Amino acid sequence: MGKQMKVIVLMSTPENLTLDDIYNAWHKLDNLDHDLQIKYVLLDKSTTYEDRLKAIDSDAEAVIGLFIKDNVITREFLNEHPKLKYLSTLAHGFGKYDYEATKERNLILTNTIYGDSTIAEYGFALLLDICHNIEIHNNYIKNVYLNDTSKNKKYTKTFTRQIELYGKTMGIWGLGNIGYCTAKIAHGFGMRVISYSRHKKTGEQYDFIEQVSLDELLEQSDVISLNTPLTANTENMVNKEVINKMKDGVILINTARGKLIVEKDLVEALNNGKIYAAGLDVIRDEPLLEKVPILDCPNAKITGHIAWCTRESRFRAIQMAIDNFNSYLNGNPVSVINE
Repeated sequence: MGKQMKVIVLMSTPENLTLDDIYNAWHKLDNLDHDLQIKYVLLDKSTTYEDRLKAIDSDAEAVIGLFIKDNVITREFLNEHPKLKYLSTLAHGFGKYDYEATKERNLILTNTIYGDSTIAEYGFALLLDICHNIEIHNNYIKNVYLNDTSKNKKYTKTFTRQIELYGKTMGIWGLGNIGYCTAKIAHGFGMRVISYSRHKKTGEQYDFIEQVSLDELLEQSDVISLNTPLTANTENMVNKEVINKMKDGVILINTARGKLIVEKDLVEALNNGKIYAAGLDVIRDEPLLEKVPILDCPNAKITGHIAWCTRESRFRAIQMAIDNFNSYLNGNPVSVINE
């Protein structure tokens, strides 16, 4: 590409990768057949988001590894980095950004679709825990049963409703990569799979999925999995009006973004039984700064946005980011957000 291109690589340090893992994975960039000046920036737990932004030199032409929060990629940011032509987030999702400003500058934004299988698996882990509550029964056998001196104690004892998924209807709201992986798992469980997306999917790989209207999905699904990105159009898409259209006793799974749901409406539905249970890897305000009402719902299982955190997916994210950047350098950008 002529002169040397200045690239900033922001390297996070997750707990399940060693420093050697991280360096070895990222330094594959050094093997690309292009003239690059690469600055590797190691981020640790004490690194704030503002520190990450400060690590991006004003003359950088490419940035890899910046998580795009709301209103970070603005006209002001681009004016501070006038040479920037490529920015890659090491994530599926991204916050709000100035689309017009990026197009005026011919800046290419890309995301990294690395966690479809692991996130789909985690969504099903939440679902299966709702259906069977393994830990409650594990605790009973390990810590309660042998200490129970009553004559009527039972070894085979259930403390919660046990739900079979076979034959039930899984509704996939958003049939992208993660939604498709979720659909395949549901199909493997013998579930009927239906989906709703803005655009109908074509190809024989989708033949086992019934693509329906949103109202049909809401009315027919025993389980609804949210797998759509957060945009201005999808924020608050699960609200009281939408919940009222759902089947009574539905199970809701969200591994996408917390702001897809109006949380107070979800709390109300969990408390009145309209929604049987919710499995949430994401909630509206992350990270939590104070207690919020959803935490008091016993039928909501909540984890801290960790569905993507497997060791395998972290390696895959780095490699995909490198591959995507190489495609851009070769004149064929992929996974472009701001097309």
